[in-house]
Amino acid sequence: MFQEERINAIMDHLKQHQRIDIKDICQQFDVSRDTARRDLLKMEELGLIIRTHGGAVLPTKTKEVYEYKERLMRESDVKREIGRFAASLVKDGDYMMMDASTTVQFAAEHLSAENIVVVTNSIDIADVLSRKKAIRTHLLGGELNARHRFLFGQSTLDKLSDYQVDKLFLGACGITANGLSYPHEEDGVVKREMIKRARQVIVLADHTKFGDQMFFKIADLESIDLLITDQKPNLEMMEKLVEHHVELLVVSEVDNDD
Repeated sequence: MFQEERINAIMDHLKQHQRIDIKDICQQFDVSRDTARRDLLKMEELGLIIRTHGGAVLPTKTKEVYEYKERLMRESDVKREIGRFAASLVKDGDYMMMDASTTVQFAAEHLSAENIVVVTNSIDIADVLSRKKAIRTHLLGGELNARHRFLFGQSTLDKLSDYQVDKLFLGACGITANGLSYPHEEDGVVKREMIKRARQVIVLADHTKFGDQMFFKIADLESIDLLITDQKPNLEMMEKLVEHHVELLVVSEVDNDD
């Protein structure tokens, strides 16, 4: 096996496990420790890993994500399809929460159920819902993150503690075997509290979110009831979803069945 092939295989391993030891590389690829070290040195030069004592880890993704309005435009067709399908799951009379996510905003745009109540910390989703007469909207108070369009802070958390809802629509920045993660702690703690307040947690995420580990973890996979996406993740991630009793719905497959 050439070095480039080993590097690709090592990256596949890291995306699932977040770390790898030199002894693992030696065993998996039948190479010497010196060869394994050279592979890791090359990967470090390329900026793919951070070397540790005896192995390597993936860099933590602390980089700023795109602004909300730009994220709304990126891969919007895929996100819109996920949102449209999620909206079809809402029943008349449901009580809901929606976090500040672009994919969740597309779900809000497609809501057609009657007499539902929505709690959100997103000023954009609140604006979308304000145009729907059959929906009552509770916009959580707090400090505004103008770049990413969400409300946060202690007053947001205090108000959330008053509610209990049927469904939570939750966007995702990173999904791994370790759970859900986000780049902003102040937003993450609000999402974490939302999960506590919902009977059914529904995550809306396109396939690019699989394998990404962000700065702030908010929940294990077992906290998710339903994951709606556009493509199946790899086999190892599929097994983890089954292990944690996460139901998976792939919109293209659902549409084909129809």
